[in-house]
Amino acid sequence: MGRLLQVLVDILLPVFAIVGVGAVAGRRLRIDPRTLSTVAYWITGPAFVFAVLSRAELGADLVVKTVLATAAAMAAAGVVGVAVTRARRRPAPVVGAVTLTSIYGNVGNFGLAIVAFAYGDRALPLAGIVLVVVNVVGLVVGVAAAHRAHGWTVALRRAILAPMTLAVAPAIAVNLAGSELPLWLDRSVGLLADALIPMMLVTLGVQLAGMRSARLDVDGATALVSKLLVAPLAAVVAGRIAGLTGIAAGTIVLQSAMPPAVFTALIGIEHDLEPDLVTATVVGGTLLSVLTLPLVLLALG
Repeated sequence: MGRLLQVLVDILLPVFAIVGVGAVAGRRLRIDPRTLSTVAYWITGPAFVFAVLSRAELGADLVVKTVLATAAAMAAAGVVGVAVTRARRRPAPVVGAVTLTSIYGNVGNFGLAIVAFAYGDRALPLAGIVLVVVNVVGLVVGVAAAHRAHGWTVALRRAILAPMTLAVAPAIAVNLAGSELPLWLDRSVGLLADALIPMMLVTLGVQLAGMRSARLDVDGATALVSKLLVAPLAAVVAGRIAGLTGIAAGTIVLQSAMPPAVFTALIGIEHDLEPDLVTATVVGGTLLSVLTLPLVLLALG
């Protein structure tokens, strides 16, 4: 019990406290969450990806294993979500919404901060890799599910051209070349990168405060079981198969255990992909993660 309380206070309380600040500020100050999310999407997010990947001392083997283990965990959760909804003969949009919320975790708003508090800044490069993988795959699945007539090509193009994805190639190039940026540029990128985590936590609070209440049904529960239970268990198995241990394995499992991302609700609303279902799943998953994340952290030691 003492260890559980320590996890709640030392790791999760700071995260939820900042989310709470965002929620209160969003209601009192009438902050537009789209403005904050736009800044994170176009500016601080790419800066973070570039900063952590360009400075990271990660071998190619570890990067590949991280990508594959993350993708495997997402695939397992997605397969379970699809199988259950199809077995229940649910319509295609519902299957798409359940799949999206089963695989697309809140690895940015929640994940980066919790990983940093649990393992320190040394885990952030790996958490950043997971962030890119989840965002790319999640965006592809979300857009493809919403616009089935256009197929996967349009969705894949949008995901590849996302700012955080575009930041990967130059970051890796700088890393492999062993180059150093001019001091003024390095400091500018670093300041923007450091702003991402608190900005995303505040944004999450503002977004959650602005969401209308929605009822969680069997479809939403299916997505949450897939996301909060199947995904982290699959990450454990995938990590062991890949030979990952220590912080690397823990980071992947922890990121895989994050609740559905708020961005999935934005996709649902923007593309009319069962927005009420997606919103209810996001809110329910975020609240439920107060119980599930401490258990995951305790299991990871």
